Amino acid sequence: MTFCDKIQIHSIKGRNMYILRLTYSRFSKQRDINTGIVFITLCYYFRDILLSLHGNYVRIERMSPNNTSVLLIYTGGTIGMIENAETGALESFNFEHLQKHVPELQNFTFRIDTYQFDPPMDSSDMDPDAWRKLVRIISDNYNQYTGFVILHGTDTMAYTASALSFMLEGLNKPVILTGSQLPIGVLRTDGKENLLTSIEIATARHPNGRPIVPEVCIFFENHLTRGNRTTKINAENFNAFRSYNYPVLASAGIHIKYNNVQIHTEKVQRELQPHYLLDTNIAILKLFPGIQEKRGGCHSRYKGTESCGAGNLRFGQCSAERVVSPSSAQCLRTRHYHCKRYPMQRRYGRNGAL
Repeated sequence: MTFCDKIQIHSIKGRNMYILRLTYSRFSKQRDINTGIVFITLCYYFRDILLSLHGNYVRIERMSPNNTSVLLIYTGGTIGMIENAETGALESFNFEHLQKHVPELQNFTFRIDTYQFDPPMDSSDMDPDAWRKLVRIISDNYNQYTGFVILHGTDTMAYTASALSFMLEGLNKPVILTGSQLPIGVLRTDGKENLLTSIEIATARHPNGRPIVPEVCIFFENHLTRGNRTTKINAENFNAFRSYNYPVLASAGIHIKYNNVQIHTEKVQRELQPHYLLDTNIAILKLFPGIQEKRGGCHSRYKGTESCGAGNLRFGQCSAERVVSPSSAQCLRTRHYHCKRYPMQRRYGRNGAL
């Protein structure tokens, strides 16, 4: 039997990896076997130290009932539906019955409190008033919980996540939105895994006690994505959401692997500043080849323009000043990278159209 007798750690310059070099020696028959066990234990400790130095590895603080708690907010949506045995229609069930359908919640050793919208809202009914209500719930309970999990319908989940990310300024705790494509009471539901993993992410912390993911996110089908970068792309598959132009923040398999470099963290601890005032005069004017002035004009009270590709605007003989009013394109100013890069955008930027 051989055991590690000497341990040397070498780092390779320029590479994010480490080598654990073990020098082996053969124990004599007279040596106590316990000595070898001690050395093996030390090897495992050194392995954990090396992994903690690796960029993609996070050591998670053990959760206990005394230092961990989660507020579970149920707004409505498919995840909270149950099939009526007589009619076959999907109906919202009382959230108090959640433990009956997800008994695994009892395996968590910390406190999980619940808050339910009454009545539950369909995803298509979600509006700024509901966003304000969520912000107020989180703000009023901010110091009482480690993290927050919001159960939400999938159709407008991305809109709610994006809005909350801007309304919760100075957020330093996880706010995880999740839901399901199949109701929680259905045999093949994806809701259980989404819910349980979201709770685990909402309570995950670094050894110093700081949350690993202190921002608004969406967790769905094993992927954690930034709330204001996520879009629903599919109504049939379990993998219903995608984060365009930004990497996923975590992937859940046997272990949850966090992409620490991409996760937003506040360098200075700030107090939460909730915002409730929203400008609802928003409309998106989608630009397309051949757009005409008389059909493309966006009312001066509304804002928002969707351009082509990387931000290109090309109207031929159609005037950009007439198609895109200054107020409707006020978010696209001359500081935009592509306005500096392309001659057409520079010209429109100088005369105030962009």
